Amino acid sequence: MMQRLFQQFRQFAFHAQDISNREKARSALGALIGIAITSLVCRLLIDETAGLPFIVAPLGASAVILFALPASPLAQPWPVFGGNTLSALVGIACGQLFNEPMVAGMVAVGAAIAVMFWLRCLHPPGGAAALLTALGVPGLATAGFGFALAPVAINSLVLIAAAVGYNRLCGRRYPHTVSDLTDKHVAPHRPDPHVGITPEDLDAVLREHTDLLDISRGDLEEILQKTERHAWHRQFGAISCGDIMSRDLVTVEFGTEIHEAWTLLRDHELQALPVVNRFHRLEGMVNQHDMLLAADEAPGHGLRDRLRAILQRSASMHSDKAEVVGQIMVADPVVAYEDQPIAELIPLMCNGGAHQIPILDRNQRLVGLVAQADMVAALYQASFDAAPLRKQG
Repeated sequence: MMQRLFQQFRQFAFHAQDISNREKARSALGALIGIAITSLVCRLLIDETAGLPFIVAPLGASAVILFALPASPLAQPWPVFGGNTLSALVGIACGQLFNEPMVAGMVAVGAAIAVMFWLRCLHPPGGAAALLTALGVPGLATAGFGFALAPVAINSLVLIAAAVGYNRLCGRRYPHTVSDLTDKHVAPHRPDPHVGITPEDLDAVLREHTDLLDISRGDLEEILQKTERHAWHRQFGAISCGDIMSRDLVTVEFGTEIHEAWTLLRDHELQALPVVNRFHRLEGMVNQHDMLLAADEAPGHGLRDRLRAILQRSASMHSDKAEVVGQIMVADPVVAYEDQPIAELIPLMCNGGAHQIPILDRNQRLVGLVAQADMVAALYQASFDAAPLRKQG
């Protein structure tokens, strides 16, 4: 019985925090520096002869959030400033309205939370600021509502400035901009609308989840998408591009005439041709679509006439139409490396619209090509090979 109670106590009391010791030290040092700067600056700005404290206790809690949880929506500049200042105003009003300290305190905290929700500046130390001012502190009687300005608002502004400087020096992204907090496209590769978790899926789950989450929607989506990519790496990370790529390539050069490239595409039943230089380094990709786009600008009444015009060699030395593949190719195409896991090609093919991806070695030379058919075959084979292992498990 006692052992079970102790296990339950450990579950709630000793929740593991997966944070590195370096990050813990940086958070503690940041809070120390932030409070020190706030104290020094506010001691110079606030008139102590009026009996006002140069710093208020809720700033200690704000420092924890600003320096230990800078990515939290509750730690952004407006919640810190607005939450502390507005809650102090609410607390002062409640202290003047109710003579009983207990009533003033409980009404102040509840009202402050409502105001912070309403004005989108929820900040937990704001509750402490409301309670502190509702119960009364030295200098509050003479300062009145001005107490919310000095010291509370000034304290908050100085601490925010210290947090911006320190967190950026540490390489942390603070403050999170509006796009970081609300943009649905924060991740570098969104999943295909028909594959994986979509923004609409996430919105639906968040609507069902009524509890307040201490993480921005954008950060949550980014974590989910990184988790998806990690799962792909775990399942297919052992397969590299070099394992599945086509090595027998048909290539052209910058100066290859368009009609010659068209013939190569037709005779070899290819969708695209890599354009390389004499060192076999990739310069671009050309496909039938590029030729059809070039044909749109050629003279002629119908597509067939315009295509015939773009494929025919000009008789004169000067031509207004494209003559060689270098003039119509896609320069700087999406590429991958032969030792790169094929899982990293999935977002490129799903979202980037790449049907064939050139594969380079580490000397930047073209060594192969991965087509969508190669990817499908590799993923099917990997799933087939993994099936007996799942059954054994």
